[in-house]
Amino acid sequence: MVKGYQSNIINVYENIRKFEEKSLNKRREEIQNKIPQIIDIEREIGKLCVRLSITILNNSENKENELKKLKEKITDLRIKKSEMLVSNTYPLDYLDMHYMCNRCKDTGFIGTQKCSCYKQKLVELYYENSELKTILEKNNFSNFNFELYSPHKSDDVRKSPRKNLEDIVSKSWNFIESFSSSDENMLFLGNSGTGKSFLSYCIAKELLDRGHLVVYRTAETLIHDLKHIRFNNSDELEDLLINCDLLIIDDLGSEQITEFSKTELFNLLNIKLLKNRKMLISTNCGLEELLKNYSERISSRLLGEFTLCKFYGDDIRIGQNIKNRKY
Repeated sequence: MVKGYQSNIINVYENIRKFEEKSLNKRREEIQNKIPQIIDIEREIGKLCVRLSITILNNSENKENELKKLKEKITDLRIKKSEMLVSNTYPLDYLDMHYMCNRCKDTGFIGTQKCSCYKQKLVELYYENSELKTILEKNNFSNFNFELYSPHKSDDVRKSPRKNLEDIVSKSWNFIESFSSSDENMLFLGNSGTGKSFLSYCIAKELLDRGHLVVYRTAETLIHDLKHIRFNNSDELEDLLINCDLLIIDDLGSEQITEFSKTELFNLLNIKLLKNRKMLISTNCGLEELLKNYSERISSRLLGEFTLCKFYGDDIRIGQNIKNRKY
């Protein structure tokens, strides 16, 4: 997944191992200075292990007896080493490699399969190098404020803007909590300034912190990416957009809509749906406008494969701006 980061992740693991090797050498130097007998025991164990390997390969008459004696000597020396460490207030594993991940020994792989820590490293690398890092420092659930939305219901809606948003946030938390077990996608519709992008960022932050790979694109940037993939054969970018855990497409409808953009957008949506790679799309367009601007194939997927969340109310950005002005 996300081929462009593979070499970077390998370097991360190499640096982790190099750091621990240096740390182990320092611990060995400390023991050498304070309790040199322990290092002598380690060297003796090493010599016996070499003899053990040679004996296994030999076909001598007393092979089994020799192997038994060597194994007993190695066991006795290991016990002696452990006792000396503990009696000098050192932990038993003080002279062992201390891995950050004991499953893969900080290689990223268990056999030929990627370890679970590999994906976490991938998420951290992408997150660090994406525009999301700065955006999500402020745009997250910690700064979510329901008070910005009116508690008063108008005649043409069943719920007040605040109650409506509370319900949408509840759906969003359900989307987050069931992310790994459901096939749900989300579509945020509503006028500009009603909180669609902000809530998208909140969801992105929560999922990134849980180790999921989230990619954010405006609709305009996404179409630019799709052109780059089509005309420059960018496999790495295609891999990123298709195989990320969640693709957020913000402000759908603001891009230049052409036959090319509609075809490529459909192909992307269709592939991600088939691969069960989730999406969250936000748009200022209403349902009628979506049906008018996009092909039936796109509209049917947006309306049939996504959970629709309708945002409404006053433009909170304008409201905040007026409130913060000083006269």
